[in-house]
Amino acid sequence: MFGLGFGLGVDLGTSNIAIYMRGKGIVLREPCVVAVSKETGEVLAVGEGARQMLGRTPANVIASRPLRDGVVADFTIAQKMLKYLFARACGRRLAKPLALVSVPSDATNVERRAVVEAATMAGAKRAIPLEGCIAAAIGAGLPVMGATGSMVVTIGGGVTDIAVISLGGIVVSDCLRLGGEKMDELLARHLKREHNLMIGERTAEEVKITIGSAWPVGEERVMSVRGRDLATGLPKTVEIGSTEVRDAFAEALTPIVDRTRALLENTPPELAADIIDHGITLAGGGALLRGLDQRIAHHTQVPVRVADDPMSCVALGAGQYLDVVKRLPRPRETSWRMEA
Repeated sequence: MFGLGFGLGVDLGTSNIAIYMRGKGIVLREPCVVAVSKETGEVLAVGEGARQMLGRTPANVIASRPLRDGVVADFTIAQKMLKYLFARACGRRLAKPLALVSVPSDATNVERRAVVEAATMAGAKRAIPLEGCIAAAIGAGLPVMGATGSMVVTIGGGVTDIAVISLGGIVVSDCLRLGGEKMDELLARHLKREHNLMIGERTAEEVKITIGSAWPVGEERVMSVRGRDLATGLPKTVEIGSTEVRDAFAEALTPIVDRTRALLENTPPELAADIIDHGITLAGGGALLRGLDQRIAHHTQVPVRVADDPMSCVALGAGQYLDVVKRLPRPRETSWRMEA
């Protein structure tokens, strides 16, 4: 169908990019950040090196994310980033790879074309967009090929994809253009409003990982957060607890739970019965937020589990798709999608 030669599965996320190589597994995982010189346009750093520069660059250097909400926002920088990462992943191989690149399930044709062109110009022999929810389901080990309904909720940095999959295709799906980065933004906004403290996105992410939660789990955690006092302009430290962080996340968590429940209500009865039996699977980096599975289970009354390696599911699934591609429908095929 596509010609299964030397292939890559690419999880092209808003926050991180992971690359799976057939026969080797995941060979590269880097933050989706690029540092560029303002004067020459030269790429100075990609990945973790560029992430370390966020909020710390001089006036002549810009450290930014070329993807927003799961799609390409800066085509030129995205193409340069992919070229660098493909070269690192492939090493000295001369053959150009076939690349299956993840896209949101509601990506438009223009957004899909931008991903394909960026990957092709970066060195791929051919690039094929694949819905991230299908890749996540395969990577999580769900029986996507069978006549059994499988439900996966993939929470990335900029996109949350919710889908019910059966017989290798999407039956119903929904997509929210929010994810882990929205939670970081909400936390920074909360600290600014309630504590007069300004923090950067790296600090917000650190707080989310350390004490963040979506549901009361275990004992309350407390953390000291450093930033700049908006009144005096001087450095300032405040202490916040996991309950306060959870309240700050509510504006992002509530839509995810509500839309998951709404999708269940629109799932065909036979598939809904399968989901009640087998539960909902959470994938993506956002699935690591403590208590998120319990929050969704409480509001949907359906068992919820977190995939064994949620951050790798999309890349693993995209890579494994290369091995089963002849038995699956083309990635673009979907039967119905909820309106936002």
